[in-house]
Amino acid sequence: MGERRGPRLFTIPPHRAFADALVAGLIRRFGGDPLGLARGLVLLPNNRAKLAVTNAFVRARGGALVLPRLVAIGADDLGEAIGAALDPADAADPPPPAVSVLGRRMILARLVKQAKPALDTAEAVRLAGELASTLDQLIVEEVDPGRLAELDLGDLTEHWREALELFRVVLDHWPAELARMGRIDSSARRVMLLRRLEERWGQGGPAGFVCAAGITDAAPAVAALLGRIAKLDNGLVVLAGLDRAMEEVEWQALGPHQPHPITGRTARSIEVHPQFHLKQLLSRMGFARDDVALWPDGSDHDASAARGRTIATALAPADYTARWTELRPQQRQLAGVRIAELSSPAEEAQAVALALREAVEDRGRTAALVTPDRALARRVSAHCARWGLDVDDSAGRPLSITPPGTLLTAIIEAATDRFAPLALLTLLKHPLVRAGERRGAWLEGVRRLDRSLRGPRPAPGLDGIEAHLGDRTGAWWAELRPLLDPLAASFGDGAAPLPVLIAALRNAASALAGDDAWSGPAGRAAADLLTELEAEAALGPAIVTPQELAPTLRLLMDEIAIRPPQGGHPRLAIYGLIEARLQSADLMILSGLNEGVWPGSTAPDPWLAPRIRVALGLPGLERAIGVAAHDFGQGLGAPNVLITRSRRDARAPAIPSRLWLRLAAMAGDEFDRARDRRLEGWSRLIDDGGTPQPAARPAPNPPAALRPLAMSVTQVDRLKADPFAFYAHRILRLVALDPVDADPTAAWRGTAVHSVLERWARDTGCRVDALGPLAIEMLGDPGTHPLVRVLWQPRLLAAVEWIAQRMADEQKAGRKVLAAEGKGMATIAGIELSGRFDRIDLLPDGMLAIVDYKTGKAPSAAAVRAGFSMQLGLLGAIAEAGGFASITGKAGAFEYWSLAKNRDSSFGSVSTPVDPNGKNDRIITSEFVDKARAVFAEATSRWLTGDEAFVAKLHPEYAPYAEYDQLMRRDEWYGRDN
Repeated sequence: MGERRGPRLFTIPPHRAFADALVAGLIRRFGGDPLGLARGLVLLPNNRAKLAVTNAFVRARGGALVLPRLVAIGADDLGEAIGAALDPADAADPPPPAVSVLGRRMILARLVKQAKPALDTAEAVRLAGELASTLDQLIVEEVDPGRLAELDLGDLTEHWREALELFRVVLDHWPAELARMGRIDSSARRVMLLRRLEERWGQGGPAGFVCAAGITDAAPAVAALLGRIAKLDNGLVVLAGLDRAMEEVEWQALGPHQPHPITGRTARSIEVHPQFHLKQLLSRMGFARDDVALWPDGSDHDASAARGRTIATALAPADYTARWTELRPQQRQLAGVRIAELSSPAEEAQAVALALREAVEDRGRTAALVTPDRALARRVSAHCARWGLDVDDSAGRPLSITPPGTLLTAIIEAATDRFAPLALLTLLKHPLVRAGERRGAWLEGVRRLDRSLRGPRPAPGLDGIEAHLGDRTGAWWAELRPLLDPLAASFGDGAAPLPVLIAALRNAASALAGDDAWSGPAGRAAADLLTELEAEAALGPAIVTPQELAPTLRLLMDEIAIRPPQGGHPRLAIYGLIEARLQSADLMILSGLNEGVWPGSTAPDPWLAPRIRVALGLPGLERAIGVAAHDFGQGLGAPNVLITRSRRDARAPAIPSRLWLRLAAMAGDEFDRARDRRLEGWSRLIDDGGTPQPAARPAPNPPAALRPLAMSVTQVDRLKADPFAFYAHRILRLVALDPVDADPTAAWRGTAVHSVLERWARDTGCRVDALGPLAIEMLGDPGTHPLVRVLWQPRLLAAVEWIAQRMADEQKAGRKVLAAEGKGMATIAGIELSGRFDRIDLLPDGMLAIVDYKTGKAPSAAAVRAGFSMQLGLLGAIAEAGGFASITGKAGAFEYWSLAKNRDSSFGSVSTPVDPNGKNDRIITSEFVDKARAVFAEATSRWLTGDEAFVAKLHPEYAPYAEYDQLMRRDEWYGRDN
């Protein structure tokens, strides 16, 4: 082929597979000599591009081939990767080593915290990360930070003034920190190495060829090196997707612009345009667009070039979109492009998975999902797993959500919460804890602990849990306690040096999970992070509280991507936007086309105001939008493309991406014709179970042998009002568990009060002056919920004071307490009826008074008239039948002693469900026991000794409890006509 004169600048358009076209051209140029390629050097933007080019070489030759050296100039280990060509060992003045990324982060966090002591450590580390990013931008753009002092702030708001002042303070101290360590910033070292390489190659290039391919970074040092490569006799620069056909007026409109000769104002550059960063790169290289030629050796399987023009037209600057109305139909074509708009992110993930699954059916066909939405990528990967397709997200997952990451977080949260039940159980149930053969026995112990910790929280700390367990600790707890004691000791002393807390965290993870905590890519990354953090922690804030450690560590783990190992499906892939650059597939699926996702929301710089960034010459924050648009255009160039979005996100309706809207506006009717309604329908139908058929109202009818012949007085109302709930409780023996670490419920408060009153009766004989101290003792118990202690104490003390005073008055009137908190049983209507009373008194006339304490409201008279709330009457029936030891006589009074607040803000009242005088519509007192017996006999004859079905919610107004509503599928039939 003929050699091109002038700079060797080329571009591969979006409709051609970049890596394959690049490799084909290199082989044709240098592949004739067996070692021609081996002597070459190919500079690429990132490590994923290295893999793409390597695979393209394999596809092109299909056999053994000595590849050129492939170097990612965006890699952190730039000097080591490029070797002697970039950082020769015999250099007279080698650059100093770079400070580690984490070490710099910790130093900057310390400087930020010194400047603003009120910040907690986690926030200081976060701001340090943002500060490091801003500092890197200054270094990469080769902007002297000293220029900040020369800026005219004008009317800058107070917020930005404070941020800028803090930025200056940190920058004033940062050079001294670097000098003390004898190191430089890694970004400064990278700039130094690139500048030195450009200078050396200016004096004479390497022996083999040099090709810079797919690099879009317009940093001055990178641009200078690319400019030098383009001038080398054996140099090549190949750009990705440069629009050579854009009209010159549009090209010049992108900017950057010169100041107006009269006003002095400079027009804003259109940094959101996908070609802006390429235009700036060419400008800094010292070339014009006319110097760029089309790379001549493309692939045979590229998409139509007409689509490339369609893409460029759709992404034109806003001032030039009016001509869309004049486009001919062939200029709007979207041949090979399908579009799917789904209702939700879940449906979008399902549609993408189906498209990948369909692509696998064609032998040899490749497909790739490209999306910046990592949650969508994880969903698609999970959906593909149902068909046995192993398609991992090559962009990786944050370390914080991997098992080793969640284990570290769980350990910290358990320790800082002083081993509160939820945090402790979350830790002990973690899948890495005691994994392997010991897992079954371990989980059995955890389940027993779970059951024991149901209900309100015990006293804090491991000692509190041990006291709560009492004699139920056993050998399992004896094994666990030594594993957690060192962690409790390290985290229980308040603020401590960060290395101390990190060491305790590492030791706890090893004790609980062993080598499983540090195995695999995620485990090794977690181990490396803790090792480095422990080594570099001395550079950061001196003291850290345990509460600050969890958010700090989670922040650092969020920034570490754990990428899957090689070995997934050979023809399917999931990429992030960075990973997708230079990649190609027969089917490219571009998903997540919603505003704020693709392109993503522009994250503000917390340190420098936008006007300050412009004054310093830093790239605008919105430039990322233009790069994302370029990635979109590159993806659209594949032979077949599927574009998807969901009409809502996880919280609200979603706005279509500006890229989606531009394509729709430009394509017109062609856009609607490209809709893949088949795929949209499939995504809805694959998991559609059809029209749901509601369940009928349950009415189980067990045989007589299974119907119980014994019950308690508290179960009678449930039997009558909700027979199904009685059936589930007594026959199926299903009992609802209390939540772990539950808030104190009314039932719990009632139990606590009853325990105090029981001790009062048992230990003091209901001595009036002893009740108050017993209540205070109960509230002071470490196991008493702190919320109860703070909020309920005034109410409880006022209520027990009322009880004591009322008892004193009753005793003066001749009333005597016979028994308190007792239980008994009697056979009534052929059923063994048991009951527990709160108190039974002997009245002056020799009759018995049945007393029931209530922490809330007493049952209404209407419920009694309807045949419910007969508990006091049934207790009277047991008493009259001699069912309570040492108590005989006839029941003549039935009282509820309520401790609830009255309308006049006082506490305590006595009410009765019956009418002593027979002057209203209540049941007469003398007839209450007989009425209760009759109600009980009628109920038991229907459901216990009879054969009536246990119908659900027979009287829902008297069945307020919902623990069996899910079992009876109440919401499916309640309110329907059966």
